[in-house]
Amino acid sequence: MTDGAGLRVGELPDDLSAAEAGMWQAFRNGSVYDLRAGDTAADDPHGGHPWGPERTVRARVVCRLLLNGPPALDGRVASLKLTGVRIADSLDLAGGTVEPYVEMKGCRFEKEVLLPESRFTTLRLVDCAIPRLEAARLHTEGDLHMPRCRFHNGVRLTDAHIGTDLLLNQSVIYRDRRDNSLVGDGMTIGQDLQAEMMESHGELSLRGAKVGVSLSLRGSRLANPYGRRALNAPQLTVERTMYLTPAGIGDPVLTSGRTPAHGTRVQRFACEGGIRLDDGRFGDAVDFEQARLTLRDDQEISLRRVQVPELRFLGRRPQRGRVVLNGARVVTLIDQATSWPGAGQLQMGGFQYEYLVPRGPFPLSRRLQWVAAATPEYNPEPYERLATVLRNGGEDEEAREVLLAKQRHRRENLPIAARLWGYVQDWTVAYGYRPGRAALWMGVLWAVTSFAFAHADHPPLKTGEHPPWNPTLFALDLLLPLIDLGQAGYWQLRGGWQWLAAVVILLGWVLATTVAAGATRTLRRV
Repeated sequence: MTDGAGLRVGELPDDLSAAEAGMWQAFRNGSVYDLRAGDTAADDPHGGHPWGPERTVRARVVCRLLLNGPPALDGRVASLKLTGVRIADSLDLAGGTVEPYVEMKGCRFEKEVLLPESRFTTLRLVDCAIPRLEAARLHTEGDLHMPRCRFHNGVRLTDAHIGTDLLLNQSVIYRDRRDNSLVGDGMTIGQDLQAEMMESHGELSLRGAKVGVSLSLRGSRLANPYGRRALNAPQLTVERTMYLTPAGIGDPVLTSGRTPAHGTRVQRFACEGGIRLDDGRFGDAVDFEQARLTLRDDQEISLRRVQVPELRFLGRRPQRGRVVLNGARVVTLIDQATSWPGAGQLQMGGFQYEYLVPRGPFPLSRRLQWVAAATPEYNPEPYERLATVLRNGGEDEEAREVLLAKQRHRRENLPIAARLWGYVQDWTVAYGYRPGRAALWMGVLWAVTSFAFAHADHPPLKTGEHPPWNPTLFALDLLLPLIDLGQAGYWQLRGGWQWLAAVVILLGWVLATTVAAGATRTLRRV
């Protein structure tokens, strides 16, 4: 009887080294094969201490075990569990189907790991040093765990299918020849993508990726000084929440899914470079709480056409670059005044939101600055959206202030004659958004002109065909256009009094026009 390697059961291949023979037996027994020396510095897979032949196995022997290994001992399950082992040459399992459970801890790979189009049940690489991982179209039925690993020339997981979780907590990924750190375009993950406290040096690309539950970058640090974006994830789909938030220093795994407890030392999410989430779909929220965003002038936090029930924009204000929300659709916007950039750094064309939940002080004056920052060239839409949200929340007075600010912004882009007319409307009735001011102006003008006309020379136009002289009604008759009170047409004024009457008539028309415009806006609002 022979095993899958063409050997009799229990027989070892002749070409195995002592370290490989021990690995062979441990595989059949399903036990951990531990070659650590017991010295922390010497056992560090990322350190410079050399590992000799006593700790080295050839990659082709590992592949032989995984693809066509010997059967398990009676009552045992064959699996490859290596600790503190150096794997020489490239581990090439491209296109292969690996049925045994695979777990490697604290191992050092001499060359790249090649897993394109391979299939695993579960693959765990923990605290390993790996020059590069090539795993395009990798398929796992269970988890792909790679926490605390260091990848010196990037990771490629394009179109990979991970059955449950992808774990990259505390990993360090350096860029490849194309300045990418991790490329996961088109990747599908059944449950969570956890990359907490991770370091990414290059572009982290997740274009068109799909995550079945949540995507966590808590406490991670992304940096790409070589290109425009540190995180490039257009058309990303996350069924629940994307976290760009702090993580606990002590044990980031315990922070997963919740905010670290009060008093816990935390590390904030930090990104040096642009973030692109255009056309993303998120089932619960996108959370930027306490995020540190560092941009160059040509970089941006792009959320174009994002659809998410809740956007928590609560990070530190980027000093340079832009925040772009054009076409985004959000149900609830949770934000704070200190998170938004200034004029020219914010774009909100077509940005739709239904509820505003400010965190901390966010007075209306600051909210109007927020809208003005997004509209250096006049655009009524952001003002109207804000006014609608405030009105729906019962803040009618604040909604009127927003619409008044809209008219004032519009005025600055008009020709000089229209601008002057705008100032008149603003001074008199505040474009109709403060209608009480019109009554005050008209009352003052009526009182002043009534007193003046009481001293005017007023011979009748036709003797015996005039009512009794009443300066108060006469002033009101001049002041109200289109209304005849039976005074203005019966008396003749001369000199300065005639000019005063003309001014009163003109002012009456101005006030009546602005009042009518204000009434029209009031009716439209109601």
